[in-house]
Amino acid sequence: MGGQDKTHGQAQSGFKTFGLGSKLLRGISEAGFVDPRPIQAQAIGPAVEGRDILGLAQTGTGKTAAFALPLAERLMHSRGGGAGPRVLILAPTRELAAQIHKEIELLVKYTGLRAVTVFGGVPANKQIRALKARPEIVVACPGRLLDLHSQRRVDLSRVEALVLDEADHMLDMGFLPAIKKILAVLPERRQNLLFSATMPREINHLADSILRRPKRIELAHSMPAETIEHALYPVESAQKTRLLIHVLEGDDFRSGIVFLRTKHRAKQLAKKLTSNGHNAVALQGNMSQAQRVRAMEGFRVGTYDVLVATDIAARGIDVAHVSHVVNYDVPGTPDAYTHRIGRTGRSEMSGKALTFVTHEDFPMVRDIERRIGSSIPRVRLRSFGGEEAEPLSTARGRGRGRGRGRRGRGGSSGVESASDGCRSRDSGSSLGTGSGGSSGRGRGRGRGGPGSAGRTGSGRGRARRGRGRRGGGRRSR
Repeated sequence: MGGQDKTHGQAQSGFKTFGLGSKLLRGISEAGFVDPRPIQAQAIGPAVEGRDILGLAQTGTGKTAAFALPLAERLMHSRGGGAGPRVLILAPTRELAAQIHKEIELLVKYTGLRAVTVFGGVPANKQIRALKARPEIVVACPGRLLDLHSQRRVDLSRVEALVLDEADHMLDMGFLPAIKKILAVLPERRQNLLFSATMPREINHLADSILRRPKRIELAHSMPAETIEHALYPVESAQKTRLLIHVLEGDDFRSGIVFLRTKHRAKQLAKKLTSNGHNAVALQGNMSQAQRVRAMEGFRVGTYDVLVATDIAARGIDVAHVSHVVNYDVPGTPDAYTHRIGRTGRSEMSGKALTFVTHEDFPMVRDIERRIGSSIPRVRLRSFGGEEAEPLSTARGRGRGRGRGRRGRGGSSGVESASDGCRSRDSGSSLGTGSGGSSGRGRGRGRGGPGSAGRTGSGRGRARRGRGRRGGGRRSR
């Protein structure tokens, strides 16, 4: 759980300094937590005392335990009354809400405290029944929570503590008006904990309006794992899909997540990859919760080896053994880059982070390179327009490459819009799909293949024939 090793005795000694009760310590131990992570070490003590918290930290830093443990401790030592929840946790996406709920259930396993999730994309009846059982903790997406409150299905008048998790992403997704409506119906006297990776002006104003003399915790930006091999692929927009297929057919590819800016582009690309014989599935905002669960589980067990996703839809994804992350579209911020590529190179396994770049992307590339503290090797492939796409520096990686191009056509894109319960907002342009590509069968020269970032050498590569992977079967090597 979050990189904390399972050692019962160490977990007891590492967390008992906060004055947590034995029932919580038992749950902490069984969850596999050993030593508190930095945000936990700084937040738990003040939060147990009832102080407001402002935490500036990225996903994957241990935030959930940092707020769940002290709030659970306070719930156990005070008596509540009435039908409504005493702790309300707001999250931007269904996946993140479910992930928070799962971790809380592990931590409070022996306390008698109950937690439920409330989000859209699924029928509300089950959630309404769960709320009738009077849980102490509700983890919710703002949209569905407001719907249920307007129907008098949830009473928010007894909330003692409010957590806003990933506040900047809630702002990005257009949730600020919904959050303000929720704040208006909460008790004025309550504890507030706000966590955000960044502090845009609107979130700063929100923090100033709800936090009272908060304990401010600011963690340094996390750096990508050393097990991740980075590469930039200068490419013409119309050749991106052909280049992606070239990457997916490399010998070192096992499974990968491909990131695009909009849900429409993600859906379109997944269809094109499937038509090329790859087991691809899209994860995007318009899917029902059942469809999202099927897509994620299929990727996790290997039914699909390519997950095509937007940043928003991918929040909360935690899948081991991803060999490649491909930024089909360059991320909008350096933080988004480190968050995307953090899904590979886990558990000391190697991984590749490949980014397709066009002329207009290089200002952001420079920002990303400043963030990670080094330049990213350029891999130029002439057949994909790489020779002309990047005038700033010479390529640092050359090597063997195999690939097959297919003739394709462009398509339209759209703007990621509202979905039930958890919304998203995005923009994008048309999806280039290799309109000038050749079928490429036979013998050809391959330079700077996908597996060659940061290495030297060159040679001939034989283009591959179709692998016959249509129909949902796993690729064999």
